[in-house]
Formats: sequence, C-alpha cells, structure tokens
Amino acid sequence: MNKKYVIGIIGVGYVGLPLALSFAKKVKVIAYDENNEKINYLTKGLDKNKIFSKNEVLSSKVYFTNKSQHLKDCNVYIVCVPTPVNKNNLPNLVYLKKASKLVGRYINKKDLVVYESTVYPGCTEEFCIPLIEKRSNLSLNKDFYCGYSPERINPGDKKNKLTNIIKIVSATSKKGLVIVYNIYKKIIKADLHKAKNIKIAEAAKILENIQRSVNISLINEASLIFRKLKINTHDVLEA
Repeated sequence: MNKKYVIGIIGVGYVGLPLALSFAKKVKVIAYDENNEKINYLTKGLDKNKIFSKNEVLSSKVYFTNKSQHLKDCNVYIVCVPTPVNKNNLPNLVYLKKASKLVGRYINKKDLVVYESTVYPGCTEEFCIPLIEKRSNLSLNKDFYCGYSPERINPGDKKNKLTNIIKIVSATSKKGLVIVYNIYKKIIKADLHKAKNIKIAEAAKILENIQRSVNISLINEASLIFRKLKINTHDVLEA
C-alpha cells in the first residue's frame, strides 16, 4: 500500500475529532460529517464537546467537510459513527450502514478501511464489509483491507488522552494488520495490542463497556448507602 496516506475520518464527534487532529500532525486528513451544523462549528474552530480549544482546532491542518466527494482521494477510511441502541435495546446500525456504503462508493484497490465504532462481535465482517464489497465491486483481502480498532476515548479526562492509552488493532489479514499497526503507530505513544482477529477486538470493547457500567453502578449503589450513614463517598474512594 502507498505509504503516503490520505486519511478520511467519517464521523467527527468525540471519537473522530481527536483522531483527525492527531493524524493531521503526521499526514493529510479529510474529516467528513453529514451534520452541517457540526462542520460549520469546526471550521470556525468550535468544538461543541468542549474537549479542544479554538486554537487547537483552527491551527490543525484538518480539512473539515460535509461533502462526501471530498473523500475520493483518500486511501485510508476510519469510520467513527455512533452505534446507539433502539427502544428494544437492539443495535441501531443505520449510521454504520450509511458509512459503509459511503466507503464503498469511494474505496479503491489497495485502500484500507478501519472501524472504530462500538459493535457486537461479528458486525464488522458480517454486516459492514459485505456492504462495502457490494457497493465497490471489490473483494476483501484481495482488493482492499479492513481493520477494527475500538475507540478508547474517555470524554472529560484531561490526563488519559487518545495518544497515551493502549490501542487495540486488528484486521482480516496479516498484511492488513501490518498496515493498521503502522498507521496507528504514527500517533499512539502507548503500546498497540494486536488482537488475533476482529471478533476478539470487538468483544474486548464490549467487555470494556460492561466493566465500566458495572463499576459505575456499584459506586452509585454504595453511595446511596454511604449517604444514609453520613459518609462522604469521595473520602471513601480516596481511602
């Protein structure tokens, strides 16, 4: 694959924006989002999530756009769209579907697509990749590569940022994994963990979210008890 990367970030929210700003220090980055208001804010240097300052956004070399045709010259596509659940707690894959079809429209031979969105194990290979193949008439591993690297952004955490948190990388082939590893190595100062396959990486992200949810729930329940006992929860945690 051509080592002169042009990275297209699809979805410029709390996951996509840090990636775009970090990669832009090393390579050309085109950050696409269909939300016109969000792109208008970012072109003025305004991060609605208030993670980055106006100067950090404006001084970057990221090209923010709401026009998908600007992605046609990219050779790496990183999908960072939201994956909410519906009222029945089933995954809503509408954003993922649109993003995959979008990649399929512009992807060329030897290009790479990486998914960062949180998904159930098997989703990338069973749902996303077939959409790309159908739209592009290209074949996975033969014509293009695919990887999965789950986001590990912790909004509001000023200490543990994208570049100093261990990043999981995975791919559908050994050659693809080498490319994914080399790309993320450009911005990640911490270690990169190579998962044996994409399903393992997807499952690791799910388990990580479960652990976080359990920990938050546990502390919330303990806090209710401490309050009745007139004990400060923060003092307990500090101890």
